[in-house]
Amino acid sequence: MMLDVLSTMAKVTRNGQISLPAELRRRWNVDSVLVMDHGDYAVVCPMPDDPVASVRGKYAGPGPSSEEVRAAEREAEAELEDARLAAHRAVEDRRGAGS
Repeated sequence: MMLDVLSTMAKVTRNGQISLPAELRRRWNVDSVLVMDHGDYAVVCPMPDDPVASVRGKYAGPGPSSEEVRAAEREAEAELEDARLAAHRAVEDRRGAGS
């Protein structure tokens, strides 16, 4: 769904407030917005009332299960520990050979 870009001028009050155009308020139907400061300009985005619920399932799809990821992490950690132990043994063996 492609929307026309709406540009409008907004006056900043002494308290630093601006009003969103009625068309945006109706289309977004939200109570909060996110203002992102990009240095010389700002971007205003609608914030859903429940941000967590709004992205729930958004990235669902094929991929490893959490159990598969945990198993892979445990395996990688065990390999790292084995490498540490091997390096430690090598240092100990050199110390013993040098005596």
